[in-house]
Order: sequence, then structure tokens, then C-alpha cells
Amino acid sequence: TLQIVTPGSNTSLIQPGFSLLHFGSHVFYLGQKGWPKRSCPTGVFLLDLKNNDLKLRPTTFTNDSCYLPPLRHPAVCSFSASQGGEITQYLIHGGKTPNNEISHKLYIMTMVFTVNKRFSLCCTEKDLAGDVPEARYGHSMNVVFSRGKTAVVMFGGRSHMPLNQRTTENWNNVIDCEPLVYLIDLQFGCSTSFNLRELQDGLSFHVSLARNDTVYIFGGHSLGNNFRPPNVYKIKVDLPLGSPAVSCTVINSKLSFSSSIVTQTSPDEFVIVGGYESDSQKRLICSGVFLDDETIDTQEIETPDWTGEIKHSKTWFGADMGKGAVLFGIPVDNKHQSTDCSFFFYILNFGDNDLALQTCSQGSTEEQEDSMPLEDSEEFTFNRDGNIFDEDT
Repeated sequence: TLQIVTPGSNTSLIQPGFSLLHFGSHVFYLGQKGWPKRSCPTGVFLLDLKNNDLKLRPTTFTNDSCYLPPLRHPAVCSFSASQGGEITQYLIHGGKTPNNEISHKLYIMTMVFTVNKRFSLCCTEKDLAGDVPEARYGHSMNVVFSRGKTAVVMFGGRSHMPLNQRTTENWNNVIDCEPLVYLIDLQFGCSTSFNLRELQDGLSFHVSLARNDTVYIFGGHSLGNNFRPPNVYKIKVDLPLGSPAVSCTVINSKLSFSSSIVTQTSPDEFVIVGGYESDSQKRLICSGVFLDDETIDTQEIETPDWTGEIKHSKTWFGADMGKGAVLFGIPVDNKHQSTDCSFFFYILNFGDNDLALQTCSQGSTEEQEDSMPLEDSEEFTFNRDGNIFDEDT
């Protein structure tokens, strides 16, 4: 199903390159436009979607959280204590800040419930040692499981040119990162890089899927040769007691795209939607990906009935909401410039039901009604539990 949603409070902060984190029925937005104001100091918002009205509500963080800047195009992946278990954490690495600086930091995000069933987010920064990945954006991270152990696989992305090659004219130019595969041990913060001969070109804005000990890399764009490879790279990770081993197999595929969104519809089934087939051609078909222990099968699936605005817009962007749903936006054309928001927003749902569209509201019993957005001169008052105001206020 394809539904247009009505933008509400704070949706003017949505911009290309945003990310969504889904903890159960709660979906959080990361990557706001500009730096946070004192009225919304955290820069992370709860996605509130009721009756096709889309609102972003400010979210509180625990007192021991570190600061998380609004990041565009970071690598984001969920983490669960066991394979197929409930998502308990999110890992966030890299991304661009509103100043166009590229981050090199790794953050761990968890959701914390208080005694009165309200929730806060807790963000901590994880220090890495060894072969530390350089600052980058447009890359991917995935968690793999092997021999009862877990590791994080990072690949691809773009970064600024080395300092000794940067001049005033090319200061903001970016290049492909080296095509290295990084294996990160979250427990000890140790990072190891692997140079695989099958990976010759740096890639960014690709799609990555993980199953057990294997990561599949689809599509992507190489700046060096302006190329979108029609290959799937199968990266297999072995975690014995000694040194880890990483291998890569190249699988020929007819899929060639960049900047697509992937959503999971069942434990072994995924859908790839959106993106670009070339610099000037949007990708309007949807692909189903079916994984088992050894094989991968991709096939074109039923395409939504795209609206005229979607078909004719030159750009689109979005992120996975979880449970087979995708939120994406297209620019508002000149005829609709009177609207407050710069984008039309749609929800594309591949799930078997509409739960993903109805369970993203605040978990508390109270309803925070819309009010005028707070200006810089006004501030929220927080109590010690990190909640906005008291229960009786």
C-alpha cells in the first residue's frame, strides 16, 4: 500500500539523509535539518503517526547520555542479544553534521523505561582501537553471528580528501573510502581491517543485508569511475577462538542502483525500494530478496501505483520504519510552495497489516496536544527522571 501523509509539527526538520530507529512499536527520527535549538535540544524525535498525520515529538535522554549531533547519511544498524531477537540497541557511525563536517565516532543508542512506563533514550560513545575506520558517510554496518560470537562489519562510504591534498578550491570535495572491510569487536572496541581482492572499488550508498555470519552488499555508487556495479558481494565472517577470517564471493546480478532503502518483511525476506539507476533516472521498480543458508534469490515484485508527483520528481529519499514499512519524501514543486513543509511524505507498506502505520505514537497515556513551536528564547523544564513536566501538570 502507498499512502500520502500530512506533515505536522516539526516535520520541517526532515531532510534527505535522515535515519529511523525502531524499538518495538516506537520509531525515532535522527538527522534533523540544522543544529538543535533549545526548544528541542536533543535533535532526536519520536515519530508520531496517527490518522495519516505525521508529527515529530521531542525525545528526552537520560542524564548520563553523551551528546549526539544531527547526522546525515550515517551507517545505522540494529543489535539484538540473540539472532532474530528483539532489538535492544542501535549502532550509529559517521555521517555529516550540519556544518558539513564528517564524523568518525561510533555511538550506541538504547531505550530506557522508567518506573511509570515512560521512556528515555541513552546514547553512549564507543571508543575504538586498532584499525580505526576514518570519518565517512554513505557507508554500511551490519551485525554478524558466528560460533556463538558477534561482530560488526563496516564497509564503504565517502570521506574528505586527505589534508595534505586539500586546497581552498577543493576543501569540501569528497572521495571514495578505501574498499576495506572492517570487523569490530564491540565488547573490547577492537577494529581490524581486511583487504579483499574481490573488492577493488570504493562504494557508497549501497544496500547491505545480514544473515547469520554473512553480509550481502547490493548496488552502490563509485565516485572514482561513476559506476553502479551490477554485482552482489557476499562477505562471510568466521569467528574462531583465534584470529577472525573474512572472505568475499562475487555474485552476478542484474540489480544496479544506489541510495535505495531496504526493509525486512520476514526473517529471510527483504524488499529493496527507491534509489537511482543512474544520475538522472530514479529506480521505480521494487525487488524482493530471499535469503537462506547458502543461496540468495532476487526478483522483481509488484510495484506500487506511484503517484504522478513521485514519477515526475527528480529526487526522493527515505528510511526504513521497520515491519515492512518505508517513509520517503519528494520535494514540493513550485505550485505548492505555499505549504510550510518542503516535501511531500509517503508511507509505502509491504507488511501483511497496517500495524506499522498505527503503533508509532508516544507510549504514555497522556496525549501531548499540538502547541506553537517553542522559540529559541523558551526552554523546557525537565525533572530528574528526564520527563517533560510532572504527571499532574
